[in-house]
Amino acid sequence: MNYNKKTVYDVDVKGRKVLLRCDFNVPQNKETGEITSDKRIVAALPTIRYLLDQGAAVIACSHLGKPKGEWKEKLSLAPVAKRLSELLGREVIFARDVIGEDAKAKASALKGGEIMLLENLRFHIEEEKNDPAFARELASMAELYVSDAFGTVHRAHASTAGVAAFLPAVSGLLVARELDVMGKALDDPRRPFVAVLGGAKVSDKIGVINNLLEKADTIIIGGGMAYTFIKAQGGEIGKSLLEADKTDYALEMIEKAKSKGVKLLLPTDTIAAKEFSADAEPVTVDSMKIPADMMGMDIGPETSKAFCAAVKGAGTIVWNGPMGVFEFPAFANGTKAMARALAESGAVTIIGGGDSAAAAEQLGFADKITHISTGGGASLEFLEGRELPGVACLLDQ
Repeated sequence: MNYNKKTVYDVDVKGRKVLLRCDFNVPQNKETGEITSDKRIVAALPTIRYLLDQGAAVIACSHLGKPKGEWKEKLSLAPVAKRLSELLGREVIFARDVIGEDAKAKASALKGGEIMLLENLRFHIEEEKNDPAFARELASMAELYVSDAFGTVHRAHASTAGVAAFLPAVSGLLVARELDVMGKALDDPRRPFVAVLGGAKVSDKIGVINNLLEKADTIIIGGGMAYTFIKAQGGEIGKSLLEADKTDYALEMIEKAKSKGVKLLLPTDTIAAKEFSADAEPVTVDSMKIPADMMGMDIGPETSKAFCAAVKGAGTIVWNGPMGVFEFPAFANGTKAMARALAESGAVTIIGGGDSAAAAEQLGFADKITHISTGGGASLEFLEGRELPGVACLLDQ
């Protein structure tokens, strides 16, 4: 896929109406509806400020939650408009619909240097179906489309891909950075290139492992997914996570690594426990001999040392997925050691969103990482080498 796309810097936006796709899918308190983290709103500010400073009239849009085409007051973007207004220090006009009379009247009256926010895109079932008529209506309010919601570019929805059939489409600053850093890491990495993969399931990372075996020098596998690899090699894994239908695939990947000369590292010792609980007693065991009544909860101290040593001299490190159940302090040591090793490595370090990003932040290493992706699913598909519809539709440089 071509990652070299035009950005807002490559087009004249002065006096033009710009449809800006943001990712305002923020976490909220279920009872009060209060926004519990405004990180995604903050991430959109550089692009918004640039467009407004250049004299564009900005029509921002986003989804929130999964209303499945129904109007749901608690999933209204009104609280987002209020928070965005506070962060920008200026009024954000809020439209009570998406392509209805209110949105169109407010978009029509919008002047350069002003911003409005449309109501939740997913109140329309046509959004997720990438309905061309809906995309056309959305596009009809603007003269240019800017994609700045990296967390949604792996989906072919009306607001992420469909509108590009009706408007010239470029990337915002957030998406441009994702494409630049992650695209370079995959296409022309500083070597050695080390990939660290964790998380619960092998099935989530099949395409990622396969693609990275073509590009990486070393692949480290931890987290719940490691036990499927250990079982495939004849290990006893007790009650640990297992995808029995993926053991053949695991062996295939081990063989592929050998044939490609890629180092594939698996845990040699494991922190196990009798139950999945924060209070469970941690016991260090051989990864190939986990007792029948125990489950693996984290990588062991020897594995931790070996994994950290493997990233030490790296030029590029991509990390996706924690090494254990980091939410429980007793089983967070492997993930903590990995985050510290990345932070101290001196390499170009990229964390692919989701749980690993949460872990790096929770453990206090986020500010020492080169790039933390804003898209969990999108960054996974990026690492798989898949074409991302919301990127493919943008104009090439």
